Amino acid sequence: MSNFTFLRLPRAMRQAYPCAYHPEQITDKEYLALVDPLLAEPGIQKMNDFIQHSDITLLMHVRAVSYMTYTFCKTLGWDGEAAARAGILHDYVTYDWHVPDPSHRFHGFRHPGFAVKNSREITELSALEENMIQRHMWPLTVVPPKYKEAWALTLVDKVLATGETLRKYQHQ
Repeated sequence: MSNFTFLRLPRAMRQAYPCAYHPEQITDKEYLALVDPLLAEPGIQKMNDFIQHSDITLLMHVRAVSYMTYTFCKTLGWDGEAAARAGILHDYVTYDWHVPDPSHRFHGFRHPGFAVKNSREITELSALEENMIQRHMWPLTVVPPKYKEAWALTLVDKVLATGETLRKYQHQ
């Protein structure tokens, strides 16, 4: 990676963002080949039934995080495959965390472990992918991410989740 690779990142992210919440506009065949098998899983499709932030479904959220993290990592010459897959799987839970239920307590702290468990049931995870999923809620997870790609996922998830949450205040 050259000293100037980071200079390409803002432009790449700006170009990718319009597609993040409109996956039908994504034309990157490599990215689509990585995520399509995961998106075909019934459990992943069920994520469309749950709201994540404001009016954004859990499936919309993970697809946006996946594509933006993939773009981030590919631009820097990092592992785009792990970024794409872990982005889809990072919030793979099969419940609506907004519903008051004792099993949903401490969702922010606990759901990365649930996501790893659920992900292992549908695919094999690399050590990198598992770390990305397990540590994406840092600093709530206390132990920080181990890999640069995991830091990228953590950052992208926080930025997009903040934007999604603030959507409800846009037109007030």
